[in-house]
Parts: sequence; structure tokens; C-alpha cells
Amino acid sequence: MALKQVLEITDLLDRAAITGEGVASFFRQRGVKNLEVQTVRGEKGKTDFVKFLIPGTKGKEGKGDAPTLGVIGRLGGLGARPNVLGLVSDSDGAVCALSICLKIIDMQAKGDFLSGDVIVATHICPDAPTQPHDPVPFMGSPVDMATMNRLEVDKRMDAILSFDTTKGNRVINHRGFAISSTVKEGYILRISEDLLEIMQITTGRLPVVFPITMQDITPYGNGLFHLNSILQPCIATDAPVVGVAITAEVAVPGCGTGASHEVDMEQAVRFGVEVAKTFGKGSLRFYDPEEFSRCIALYGSMKHLQGMGTKR
Repeated sequence: MALKQVLEITDLLDRAAITGEGVASFFRQRGVKNLEVQTVRGEKGKTDFVKFLIPGTKGKEGKGDAPTLGVIGRLGGLGARPNVLGLVSDSDGAVCALSICLKIIDMQAKGDFLSGDVIVATHICPDAPTQPHDPVPFMGSPVDMATMNRLEVDKRMDAILSFDTTKGNRVINHRGFAISSTVKEGYILRISEDLLEIMQITTGRLPVVFPITMQDITPYGNGLFHLNSILQPCIATDAPVVGVAITAEVAVPGCGTGASHEVDMEQAVRFGVEVAKTFGKGSLRFYDPEEFSRCIALYGSMKHLQGMGTKR
């Protein structure tokens, strides 16, 4: 179970003065040695990016060859102070990513070590701006998406799980979490059967997949509608990316408070930990390499979808 970790991280982040260094200090006390904190200022404020590397027994950090899983917590901000007090719905991505980090290091303290390395990245901003969006308002961010991708997407990640609150819509009518198709180099690929298997085992229910469009895997700033930022990491890497959406039955604004459900996040965290266990052992595939090569042979590269396109 990971409810203890989710509650600890929620309590850590639910404060007006939380900083990246405060988060780093918490994790140092729990035994994490390889971590980074970087403060970035934008036109609408500042935020602290945090990144943790948890080495595996056969991971690349120790000169092994086990694949590295990237876990990214996507969000605009933890809070929208001073207009809104407390953790907002948008914080779920950071809570899940950091809870996965905490669960894995707690496992290590008890003698259970994963095979592959895990890299966890997110950012800490308790006073982010908000922005209009249909059908409900989104959280904004002090920095742009290119900056987020540069500091959160790591070239050492062989595959990425991107966790993000995805409640501000009417197309996912499910309370809990849902996963996306695998996205790689501009291609929306078939849904990973291995991930579906882990999802139904960890939830005890049928797996839930949320719909994505071509627009969703293109960069922010191109004038196209995006469901949210959950798949934006895919434009900054050739590694396969899968979105893990924390969802609701109704449209919930990202800047809404009292809207986070610890039990839902706990299920998503357990899913993430199980993926990390299995992927590091080399027995989980985000996509079929042979089928992907066939896509390229038949239809060519789609990497142009990772760019801003041709303006006309």
C-alpha cells in the first residue's frame, strides 16, 4: 500500500511557504542522495524544479544495463495563492510523482531494491496563476512548457510515465485514474497490454483508457486545443511516453481546492511503483519496437509533430 506516502507528501506540500529546497530537505532525511533543485523565474512568478534519481541494483547509474523509468509530475502549480488557499486539484501530478519516489525509497529502507534506476521530476509552486479554459479554468504556470520539458524530461529516461490531474474536461467520466495510448516520436501507438495488465491488477477493476488527439501530442503555443499538458513530455524526447491521468466523473477546475482524493492518487502511485518494478526487470514494454519500425517504413517519420509546425 502507498496511502501512507500519499498522506505524507500531501501534508508536506500543503503549505503556503513550501519550496523546492523544503521538498529536497525532506527527501534527504529519508535517504535520497542524488537530487537536484533549480529555481526558475518567469514573467508570472517563479517555481522550483526538483529531480531525484533512485538507483537500482542493475541500473545505469551503477554501470548496469537495466532500463531507466522516468516519472514526471505535471502541473501548473500546487496552489493559486493569494486568491485560492490550500492545495488545488492541479497538484495531484506532483503528489503522485513524489509519493512514488517516497514509496520506492521506503522499500529500499526495508530491503527491497528495484532493478532499474528511477528518475522522478516535478516542480514546486504554491502561488501559480490561473488561466481561462473550456469547460473549466486551468491552472497557469510561472514558466513556459519548453522550460518544463527542458528541466523535467531527462535524456536518461528510457520510458516516461507522466502524471497529471485531468479533471477539467467532459470526455473522461471516471473517478480514479486512467492511462493513455503510448506516444513516441509523433506517433500515437496502441495501448500497452503490459500497462493494462498492471492497471487491472493494482485497481482490481477493468482498466480505463482516456482518449487523446493529434493536437494533444503537439507543443503548447501552436494555437491548437490541448486536453491538458499530460503528454507534453512527448515532444521533448524519443522515449515512449504514457500519460497517467487522475480523473473525476465531472469537470473539476484545476484551481479548485478540496478536490483531491487521496485514495485515487494512492491507486495511481501503486500503479507507478509496479510499472517501475517490472520495467526495470526488462519484462514490460511500453510499445512494440517491430511494429513501430513498420509504422516508420510504411508512413515515414512523424517527428515534425514534436515541433511547432509550419505557420501559414
